[in-house]
Amino acid sequence: MTIDNLPKKPILILLLTLGTFLSSSLLAQVNEIALIRERVVQQLKSGKVESNEIGSILNKVKADGSFKNIKYDDLSRTAGFPQRRHLLRLVTLAKAYHSEGSTYYHNRQLLEKITLATKYWMDNDFIGDNWHNNQITTPENLVNLMLLMGDVLPKELVEKSQPMIGRANMNASGARPSGDRIVIAGILAKNLLFNDDKAGFDEVIKIIANEIKFNNGSRGMQQDYSFHHREDRVNNTTSYGYGKYANAFGEWSDYVSGTSYAFEVDKINQLVDYYLDGVYKQLVYGIYEDISVKNRSIATGATFIPKGTLEIERLLRSTDYRKKELEEIIRLRKGEASPSLSFAKFFWQTEHFVVQRPNYYTTVRMFSSRNKNMEKPYNGPGITTHHRADGTNYLMLKGNEYHDIWPVYDWQKISGTTIMQKPNLLGGDVIQKAGKMDFVGAVEDGQKGAVGFDFISPHDGTKAKKSWFFFDQSYVCLGTDIQGSRKLPIATTVDQVIMRSPVSTLKSGKTAKILPEGSHKIDQLKYLYHGNIGYIFPNEETVHVSNKTETGRWSDITDQKNASTKVVSKEVLKVWFEHGVKPKNGSYAYMVFPSISENELKTIYEAGTPYEILSNTKDLQAVKNKDENVVQAVFYQSGNLSLEKKLDLQMENAGIIMLKLKRGKVESFSISDPTRKLTELKFTLEGLYSLKDPDIKVIKNRKTKTSQFIVQMPKGVFSGKSLNFKL
Repeated sequence: MTIDNLPKKPILILLLTLGTFLSSSLLAQVNEIALIRERVVQQLKSGKVESNEIGSILNKVKADGSFKNIKYDDLSRTAGFPQRRHLLRLVTLAKAYHSEGSTYYHNRQLLEKITLATKYWMDNDFIGDNWHNNQITTPENLVNLMLLMGDVLPKELVEKSQPMIGRANMNASGARPSGDRIVIAGILAKNLLFNDDKAGFDEVIKIIANEIKFNNGSRGMQQDYSFHHREDRVNNTTSYGYGKYANAFGEWSDYVSGTSYAFEVDKINQLVDYYLDGVYKQLVYGIYEDISVKNRSIATGATFIPKGTLEIERLLRSTDYRKKELEEIIRLRKGEASPSLSFAKFFWQTEHFVVQRPNYYTTVRMFSSRNKNMEKPYNGPGITTHHRADGTNYLMLKGNEYHDIWPVYDWQKISGTTIMQKPNLLGGDVIQKAGKMDFVGAVEDGQKGAVGFDFISPHDGTKAKKSWFFFDQSYVCLGTDIQGSRKLPIATTVDQVIMRSPVSTLKSGKTAKILPEGSHKIDQLKYLYHGNIGYIFPNEETVHVSNKTETGRWSDITDQKNASTKVVSKEVLKVWFEHGVKPKNGSYAYMVFPSISENELKTIYEAGTPYEILSNTKDLQAVKNKDENVVQAVFYQSGNLSLEKKLDLQMENAGIIMLKLKRGKVESFSISDPTRKLTELKFTLEGLYSLKDPDIKVIKNRKTKTSQFIVQMPKGVFSGKSLNFKL
């Protein structure tokens, strides 16, 4: 039977049925687009509208549609694009126009003002010298305005907005792999929703959905859950990697949840891992901003408040993965719980080490031949940050210990660093430098760890071997082989911090006393106590202390034109060692006891600390905690170390190792290769050991009663990561 001879009625019914099905499917997709757009609009409308604020903004609208107190004629990079405030005010007014509880809800006069101010922008189309102004700031504010007001604004204004919003596109220069790419994609997606462009939205939402991934050493999320925004491999985890990259993905995963565009659960769960194991472990208790990971933005005043909970609430609407941990962060940020988490983590792709206990949070920031030291002072801020990665060790109990200290800060006495004291820092254009040494890294088992830094300053040639040894409730800092070739003094800073209590000191053989305000050179100092933190100096060294008012201006630390020139005064404590001019083998040692009373510190000092410094030489730095029976050692080259009587360790390579001892034997160990060059690392222990693990081979010598361990080290993007073994 030919097609022409088929019965006509069944064919008609089939065609009608298919047509109905296709129409229903298409209708469902169209309804999804409308649903997603409505979710975006509702998010833009969320939050309380303050009538006083709206009234104040309206009073600033001039007859031509511009706003008072905005400098429209300066589009330079260092001006900070003040024109952006025009659009921000428009979005705020638009939100009031649509807020049913507001006295300005659908107010005709408000609409006229919004229209007038929108026309002013369309007529001028302000183009900033910084690409970010034109590809992100302006398009983002304009598309938000259109989503809120596009249906009631004159058609010609809506049409004029489209080329301006369209500068946010996937071929724009800012859309290269980075924290900005997903933001630009999100702006584009919003505009496609506004224009009911389903085909375009289908394409861009795929781009957003695929942004959560490991980028294996290039720009983006790293295998250790840190984030690199640029090819300089500087740590941007809590800046671009948080406020842009992670939050933008989470925002869109929430908008499209429950639709055919919903992101894969595996992608959302990977975002959860990134938040919990990357971002939140670089925030103080997962709550507050950690100043150690800030770059140029440190030169801008900040507000000390907990981070919000919206990003977590969005995640919990899409997944139950690690739900209890996410809910704990919410409670912490809302003040409904106290910190309880303890961890030690080394971000080996970023040379950044973090230790947290329920009562303190501390970090070590470094750089190496693999990573640049610091972000360039793009657009003006951060012109004094030359040395902020030189082994910086900030310690926080609450999180606000260094809050906005920066205008009065001595940028050559940064907590934890060893710096040549130059008459002046050079300009901001020479801040960013590549590291000179490979030996930069750490070992950790998730709770404790040691850090080793073979340091050569790319700015002035200062050399030092620096190490930190973190145990349960305290840590030890060692430095040696400190050298300088210029006729300038070199100093190691214990801390520079806002004073929050009197400073108490104990000299050898004398009772503790409160230091009067001023500058002090203290010989044979045994301990110093300030702000619930104790420092013990085991070698009775000469220590310099300054506890007095320091002054400065925000404008001193930035080239931004809008920086305040007002003089700022703060009470500041500085504690440092002086190594002299052109030292050949300078050294230091101090022990840090966070979150204790002075009586507790005195008791520790009188009874003897739990620490034994086993070595502090250019070849080996090592510490033993006798209470915890743990030895941590930084071998800059092969060497031997006596762990205790009849228990020796022989390292055949440079490396960092941590060993847990029990009854004269090693119970477990952690090991790493800070050079990232070794395929295997070898060491020998006294005693006969057995271990079944594919990454390790143990060769027992019954004659010498020793065991040689041959450890296969992580490769590729995992090189530098610690390995942990239980014997």
